[in-house]
Amino acid sequence: MKYRFAVVAVALLMGVGVLKAEDKKPACMMMGKGAMPTKAVCSLSSASGSSVSGYVTFEQKGDDVEVGGEVKGLTPGEHGFHIHENGDCTAPDAASAGGHFNPTGMPHGALDAKEHHMGDMGNVKANQDGVAKIRLRMKGVMLCAILGRGVIVHGKVDDLKSQPAGNAGPRVACGVIGAISSEVAKK
Repeated sequence: MKYRFAVVAVALLMGVGVLKAEDKKPACMMMGKGAMPTKAVCSLSSASGSSVSGYVTFEQKGDDVEVGGEVKGLTPGEHGFHIHENGDCTAPDAASAGGHFNPTGMPHGALDAKEHHMGDMGNVKANQDGVAKIRLRMKGVMLCAILGRGVIVHGKVDDLKSQPAGNAGPRVACGVIGAISSEVAKK
């Protein structure tokens, strides 16, 4: 819980704040080119009465964002994994995070599908100990577009086709994406 507040505090200090789906221009796009963050982190806290926790890292690599991390406390198997519209995890079931981040109005789909929500990251797979390691690449995404938004881990597998969100069940973890300053990123 304390990590979630630290990430939000960093986001607010960076001038990102909580972004809503209707925001047309990501906050960091308004900064000077040299000021654009290249790394971010999200601390995941439990939701919907689960004991799920973990972290997610984001790093700008050219025109893509590399995503890494680890989630613990999951049931073995696959779980939906998405960026949601709002950086708000205050509701006990994380409903305050809104729907999937989808600024271009695409249908829900797999990360490698021709058309999918910008926030669609597919599934994470938990081993028999309930731990999922994350390693994926979001093609054509700028880190500044997702700063201040919510990351959700769901209780069930995302079928990658049901509209609007893949029928992935309850939200079992939620966190807010916050920029890491260049000084912290070097450590």
